Amino acid sequence: MLFLLLPLLGVLFPGGDSDDPVSFHLLQTSTFNNHSWVHQGSGWFGELQTHSWNRSSGTIIFLYPWSRGNISNKELMDLERLVQLYFNEHQDFYISQLMFKGPFDLQVAADCERHSGKGFLGFVQVAIQGHDFISFQNETWSPYPMGGRKAQKACNLINLNQVYTNRKHWLLSYACPRLISELLDGGKAHLQRQVKPEAWLSSGPSPGPGRLLLVCHVSGFYPKPVWVMWMRGEQEQLGTQRGDILPNADGTWHLQATLDVAAGEAAGLACRVKHSSLGGQDLSALGWILFAVIVALALLTGLGFWFRKRWTHCEAPYSVCSL
Repeated sequence: MLFLLLPLLGVLFPGGDSDDPVSFHLLQTSTFNNHSWVHQGSGWFGELQTHSWNRSSGTIIFLYPWSRGNISNKELMDLERLVQLYFNEHQDFYISQLMFKGPFDLQVAADCERHSGKGFLGFVQVAIQGHDFISFQNETWSPYPMGGRKAQKACNLINLNQVYTNRKHWLLSYACPRLISELLDGGKAHLQRQVKPEAWLSSGPSPGPGRLLLVCHVSGFYPKPVWVMWMRGEQEQLGTQRGDILPNADGTWHLQATLDVAAGEAAGLACRVKHSSLGGQDLSALGWILFAVIVALALLTGLGFWFRKRWTHCEAPYSVCSL
């Protein structure tokens, strides 16, 4: 199963310790249709993707130089053959032994998390068509209720193989911790970097007659935690709607925060950003630019094309965008 990926990883990334709670995830999606399989796989160190699987060439892609560790070319070839073997065994188990009929999607997540002073927590979850099927934790495979008889049969078959089950427990409890330690050591400079955000304002589609949708764009920051709020002076605007924090191609993050206001009430509003890269600045000392009334009139009279592109722009350390 998916644990076949970890024996070599435990060799490739030995040693090291960390006091911070960290996790590594292996994610797999396999689709069976028209008597053939398509496999996709990825490795994630926390919320950062560090590995992917090239299904065309059958090779592992290391997304950062440090995510390869000290692996030699021979070890890499052995690991890639092991992945191919895993996919073949996986196919046989679900089609020949469990008698699944296509088309269907299979999702597998193998996770190990290290907590300071509490050791490691390792587990595997398998889903069919997005529904929980079976799981592995504490040396035992267990069926999910919605998995029905096939889930129970799958667990019975795997749990009978004690050598196989013990190996899975060892991989989660010992090999994966060594992998996490090496990623922490090799990627320290990348993971601990501080990148200041860039912020700018624009308008979204009008929510209704006489109203504006103010949009604050914040992008290019790292690490992920960030605080963004529309403000009037020192008063937080509770109507602020913050979107999901999403990744950029360069590994930084971006998000949008919107505010629905009456056109006549836009003056004096500002978008405030707080981030660890800004060094605890007192952003309220920067003051506001008051021209929202002009913007509102332009939008309401159909002259807002330029403003829709960008009303104003600001970059850290001046991380307050104002109207």
